[in-house]
Amino acid sequence: MLGELINNSLVLILGYAYPAFECFKTIESPGVGNADLRFWCQYWVIVAILTVFERVGDMFISWVPMYGELKLALIIYLWYPKTKGTGFVYDALLRPFIVRHETDIETRLKQFRDRAWDVAIYYWQNSTELGQTKFFDLLNYVLFKPSTSRPTPAPSQVPNAGSTKQRNLRGWAASTASNNSKPDHVRVRTGQ
Repeated sequence: MLGELINNSLVLILGYAYPAFECFKTIESPGVGNADLRFWCQYWVIVAILTVFERVGDMFISWVPMYGELKLALIIYLWYPKTKGTGFVYDALLRPFIVRHETDIETRLKQFRDRAWDVAIYYWQNSTELGQTKFFDLLNYVLFKPSTSRPTPAPSQVPNAGSTKQRNLRGWAASTASNNSKPDHVRVRTGQ
């Protein structure tokens, strides 16, 4: 457990923080060459692909002994100045594969993006509709809940109990209480 924590911390520091700082220094230095920028772009492409595959495949390969240490060694190999493994991994493995399957990858990513967007819109609409319904139900409950601290007077005790205005108010309150479980667009007023 402690070894995994230390390993994950080292991966974060040596795989993300240090390369990000080096990349920042490269971008901000005057007169930087294309080779340096290309190296860091290749590094981040490789790290992004490893991160995606790790999220999916981690449950299948994390049980392999020394998995965390091997991952850390690979990340260090990619950016270490003497090995500069990014160039080899990118040119020998990644680039030929992506060039060969570029149109298929692009098509599938576009389809996935479109489906993900449709799912996000669907859940957003459902959650806002549910939230609106619950908000109005709560508002109706707070505004029209019966008072338990004092008894409601009988109609004969209320002055002007027979007036049209009070009959309409009582009818509206009764219809609101009877329709309280329905959303606003389903409620029907009665007693008018």
